[in-house]
Amino acid sequence: MAALAPSMLTPDEVAAQHPAPPVTESKIRRLRVLATNTNPKIREAAASSYNTPEDLFEVLARDPEESVRACVARNTATPCDVLRELAHDESPTVRGWVAVNYFVPADVMTELADDDDPVVRGLVEWKASLAAEHDDTRALQFVQTR
Repeated sequence: MAALAPSMLTPDEVAAQHPAPPVTESKIRRLRVLATNTNPKIREAAASSYNTPEDLFEVLARDPEESVRACVARNTATPCDVLRELAHDESPTVRGWVAVNYFVPADVMTELADDDDPVVRGLVEWKASLAAEHDDTRALQFVQTR
């Protein structure tokens, strides 16, 4: 049975077998066009892209639609300064996505820990508990290897 089981690939092996196409000027132009579309779902697509240029993230972070700003807030390619701006967004949903973004700066997390919204504060606490759990696991692994 073991001989017939499918082999499991690491994420790096999968990425090597399925490389992403290169980012071209034409792709960036398409993202710029998407970001100006009247349909917020299409602007969300531009806000969700890892290839969105920094200046376009800045524009999309000020979009009138909460859903577009939320896509910017949760995108791990969003620049830190844009995340800092979104930490002051009127929408607790957007601020919540900032809180769970993996790349949000520590000073923003400190600020969001005192947010007016209990859900945003809860997300900050949850993320901190995950980080602490991860640190505890790494410390335990270090001790076990000695």
